[in-house]
Amino acid sequence: MLSWTTPKHALCVLSVLAVTSLGLADKTHQPKLTPQNSGTTQGLIAVSPVNERVVWASGRGGTFVKTTNGGKTWTSGVVPGAEALQFRDVQGVSEKVAYLMSIGDNPTDFRIYKTIDGGANWTLQFENQLVGAFYDCMAFWSPTRGIAHSDSVNGVFPDLRIKNGKTWHDISANMPPALAGEASFSSSGTCVATEGERNAWIATGGSTAARILATRDGGDTWNAYDTPIVSSPSAGAFSVDFRDAWHGIVGGGDLDPTDPNMAGTAVSSDGGKTWTLTNAAPVTGAIFGLSYVNRGEDEGDDDGGHAVVVTANSGGAAWTPNEGKTWFALPGVTGYWAVAFASPKAGWLVGVNGTILKIRF
Repeated sequence: MLSWTTPKHALCVLSVLAVTSLGLADKTHQPKLTPQNSGTTQGLIAVSPVNERVVWASGRGGTFVKTTNGGKTWTSGVVPGAEALQFRDVQGVSEKVAYLMSIGDNPTDFRIYKTIDGGANWTLQFENQLVGAFYDCMAFWSPTRGIAHSDSVNGVFPDLRIKNGKTWHDISANMPPALAGEASFSSSGTCVATEGERNAWIATGGSTAARILATRDGGDTWNAYDTPIVSSPSAGAFSVDFRDAWHGIVGGGDLDPTDPNMAGTAVSSDGGKTWTLTNAAPVTGAIFGLSYVNRGEDEGDDDGGHAVVVTANSGGAAWTPNEGKTWFALPGVTGYWAVAFASPKAGWLVGVNGTILKIRF
């Protein structure tokens, strides 16, 4: 069981991935990066595009930001009563509807809020009472159906599921047994990914193996599969995403600053049962977040044709046109925590001091 004071939350080195279905014809094509003004200097940790116009992001100091015009202008706000908390995940549903997940120093600081009026008011939907629980991330299949994932407590994952957009229920009895010390990483809200109507995958670490927990039935039953990502009390698989029901990528590494060269990604073509390491990205630290851009579209073959953008906070940035076979540097892109795309033409990176970059391929 890991807490905010443990190395997993030191966040000394941070990495973020995004994946898209670009072809391989122009491998040296660089994405266009445009700085935007978020309206806050609070560190931003997670980002959730609804479409090319509407994007939500969240971070420290109980802060959320939103744009309704593709990032030309952003508005920021603070959730009342959450001023001392960090929103480690956000799920945008529409211009009016979004969910936020918070962490803090006390058990009840792990909360989920929802707005239905564009952030003017927030309803507290869940407030943790379980000592030792640490909720890292959430993901949704639809505006009303989703799951939230916590570190293990006494060998059990006290995960949650929502089916009606209103009430979260404990599904810990559905989860596979946890390894000793097994936990996830609240880095960019991407340690859990959903796809289709019922598929989901959770990335873990902190123990003897970095694993993927996978469900095909909306969270009723789960299986656990090992990955080749390094794992230890400060290391593991931090982030996972799938571009369809079978093809996915997982990223992770080690937060230990004395071992900065463990950043790694692995890919799966069988729904997460088996994983193969990719070539290493030219970054240091641990891969913290990843996001496919063109879900459900496969312009390449099963071996690739899908670009991956990697940022490593102070450890550099790079991208690959073929899911990790070859890499190209993104000079000068540092300090960003999360990245996500509405389309190849509209993605956003968010990071320290409220920084936002729009990214376009």
